[in-house]
Amino acid sequence: MGNRACLAGFAVLFFGLFPGVSAYAKKKKAPESSQFHTPIANDEKIPHALNRLTFGPQPGDIERVSAKGLKKWIDLQLHPERIPENPVLTAKLRPLDSLTMSPAQMIQNYPSPQLVKAMVEGKFPFPEDPDKRMMIRNLVARYQRKDQDSGAQPSRPDLAVLLTPEELHTMRAGTPQQKLDLFTTLSPERQDQVLEAMGQSMRNQLFAVAPAGLRRRIESAAGPQVVVVQDLAAGKLYRAVYNNRQLQEVLTDFWYNHFNVYLDKGADHYLVTAYERDAIRPHVLGKFEDLLRATAQSPAMLFYLDNWESAGPQSPAGQRRKIGLNENYGRELLELHTLGVDGGYTQKDVTEVARCFTGWTIKQPQRAAEFEFNPRMHDDGEKVVLGVRIPAGGGIEDGFKVLHLLAHHPSTARFISRELALRFVADDPPETLVRRMAATFLKSDGDLRAVLRTMFQSPEFWSRGAYRTKMKSPFEMVASSLRAVNADVDFAFGLSNQLTQLGQPLYRKVEPTGYSNSGQEWLNSAGLLARMNFSMALANNKIPGVKVETAHTSEGVTLGSPDFQKK
Repeated sequence: MGNRACLAGFAVLFFGLFPGVSAYAKKKKAPESSQFHTPIANDEKIPHALNRLTFGPQPGDIERVSAKGLKKWIDLQLHPERIPENPVLTAKLRPLDSLTMSPAQMIQNYPSPQLVKAMVEGKFPFPEDPDKRMMIRNLVARYQRKDQDSGAQPSRPDLAVLLTPEELHTMRAGTPQQKLDLFTTLSPERQDQVLEAMGQSMRNQLFAVAPAGLRRRIESAAGPQVVVVQDLAAGKLYRAVYNNRQLQEVLTDFWYNHFNVYLDKGADHYLVTAYERDAIRPHVLGKFEDLLRATAQSPAMLFYLDNWESAGPQSPAGQRRKIGLNENYGRELLELHTLGVDGGYTQKDVTEVARCFTGWTIKQPQRAAEFEFNPRMHDDGEKVVLGVRIPAGGGIEDGFKVLHLLAHHPSTARFISRELALRFVADDPPETLVRRMAATFLKSDGDLRAVLRTMFQSPEFWSRGAYRTKMKSPFEMVASSLRAVNADVDFAFGLSNQLTQLGQPLYRKVEPTGYSNSGQEWLNSAGLLARMNFSMALANNKIPGVKVETAHTSEGVTLGSPDFQKK
């Protein structure tokens, strides 16, 4: 692709799929109130819906939505169970086996170095799967080799010792396919040794041309626990690009950020997969209280915000172990998950909520990683939360009573409604819309599908105040770009690296706030330059694992054409 085509592709990816600076400038020319009372044209509605309810339109989406009817299409997205799964997505997810494992299974099959040591010492079982058991045994053998001089673990083996001069030349200077052809002639034992000796750059070259089974072994060469992270990121990217149930995918990303958990905090390395899969995804179009309860009982959340160690100071465990109350979860539950910072609670409420959740803990967080209630850690005294008395002796029900109270509180209805409107409508959504959404929230017992329907049927959603006024997050921008050019994503670690460079490493937001839904937060010179670089790399097929055709001829449009930009 020449420079002219690259620039055309850049224009589509960078300007055609999100507003950029110009849209913010346009928005400031007129008062917001008048903008939200000015409807968009009929021919702008489908592109607008596709850019808000999905990660961005694919070629042909406008015609498909038009043929079905916009209202029917929106209703279908609100009922994802009616939408057939994409077989392409199913095939891409199939090799990522950790995505379907429980935390205990992941810990056993993709152990950390500490657990590998425990396996060596007979304190923890080896994986049942023969291939994974062999992988761990090879890893054990590596750990057992000691440096004779220092007693430390040895550096990785030297390829020059493992390969003949001819083989070494091919492995260092050959094409990726030549490297793979040589690698497949080696015995399994030599293959493992060579993978261990390779640097990451050489592994990446081999990975790019390797079949699925070999790719897992290459990933594991950097450490089995790394596979868990790579599967998570790959699964998220594949779903964003290929899932037909786009609104469900957008909402899963939204709610994960709302109930954020940081992947790299200790045991959460193995807990986040089940958290997103079991606590978030099933509830994004259900009742808010069910979603709130699922996150509150998730080992990932309990570990991240330290509630698993929180005990009433006067409880048997508190007195014996000299541990006390931890208010982290209680504070974030009120401030970030439900009422909002201006929701009317006090520091006393934070303390009382924390007391209610004492004993909500984790059974063996580094092994079994299951939720359990420990009555010996619970503060069983009377509590008063937001003026509501919770009698003594309630046990685990104290926490459930708090969740029920918060899920039905008017401040929660307003806060959640505003957060949804901020994501789907505008960075400063109109209060009239937020009030109507909050009223639906309270009337429907926190039915999130009903709240979304109120928003999608509102005149504000279809107004000039909403149209092309949201700057996408890096993750949204990357997914939109891939969908717009109908990219084939063979593997995802190149895209994960791009997102890190763009400032949004997946599942790695340290603070409990999660990544911002406000486009203004992403509007800075460094971020814009990084987006430029991504767009140029994508248009030039320079991102490992991603292939973009230089022209889309199936619908008579090419990158940079006005029709494609309109889409």
